[in-house]
Amino acid sequence: MSTLYYTHPDFLSHDTGVGHPENADRLRFIDNALKAKAFSSVVRVSPSLEKDVPQLIRLIHPQVLIDSIINAIPKQDYYLLDNDTVLSPGSGHAAFQAVAAVCDAVDKVVNKKAVNAFCAVRPPGHHAEPGRAMGFCLFNNIAIAAEYARKQYQIERIAIVDFDVHHGNGTQAAFYQQPNVLYCSSHEMPNYPGTGFPSETGVGNIVNVPLSAGESGIQVRKKYTDIIFPAIKKFKPELLLISAGFDAHKDDPLASIMLVEDDYRWITQELMQLANNYADNRIVSSLEGGYNLSALAASVAAHVEVLMKV
Repeated sequence: MSTLYYTHPDFLSHDTGVGHPENADRLRFIDNALKAKAFSSVVRVSPSLEKDVPQLIRLIHPQVLIDSIINAIPKQDYYLLDNDTVLSPGSGHAAFQAVAAVCDAVDKVVNKKAVNAFCAVRPPGHHAEPGRAMGFCLFNNIAIAAEYARKQYQIERIAIVDFDVHHGNGTQAAFYQQPNVLYCSSHEMPNYPGTGFPSETGVGNIVNVPLSAGESGIQVRKKYTDIIFPAIKKFKPELLLISAGFDAHKDDPLASIMLVEDDYRWITQELMQLANNYADNRIVSSLEGGYNLSALAASVAAHVEVLMKV
């Protein structure tokens, strides 16, 4: 079985305008990096819209939110949902394809048609709360994937690890009262969106690990070893989902954490071992942040390179 790489031209059609950090060039740089010979065994997959995507979205978001976003999509130019979150004529197709991608990845991995998957999707998702799009995000891709796995395959214990430098407030909100989903996040504080304190624990299923500006890979690794990995071991997930944001890189313009590619490689290796121990190697990873194009591409390459080594 192979590692799957989900990509689609529709993801490029989500146009956020000149100067916006979350732009289509992010995926172009990733795609170019994954064309290297080292990734020749990775299987490229383009998601289809054969599934009832609105039904999938409703696993997390109410129909009123879906309607409000779709109705706000402009026929030309842009519409701002907030100061950060932009709609363009192609945004709806992109957002639907992103949801289709992560759910199809769950299908393939759970049904053993692939060993794991990386979904290079836009728009990202982890800031989208059940009732609110925000922070570059329209629908919460990884939360939808988790709820889809629970409902479609009756998977009882799902762990989500979010190493984006910003707290995934939307994912936390979606599962704050759901003991069957463990949400673990490392994130810089104080930073957008202002959530993610250690005291936010849900029903014992939320693990927040704040990072301070300037923290190095050694410091971050210790926090994962001391806090996040033990929580996953105690939980014993049957499926591991990753909100894969690469904006904790030292060169990222939106944050001040000092990770490098080898730190992402190490985190992925450790998560792979946990998935091997508890989840029959089942991992689905979905792109979140990362805004220095070269650092993003190199970090994704390190992440996928490890995923290939099952």
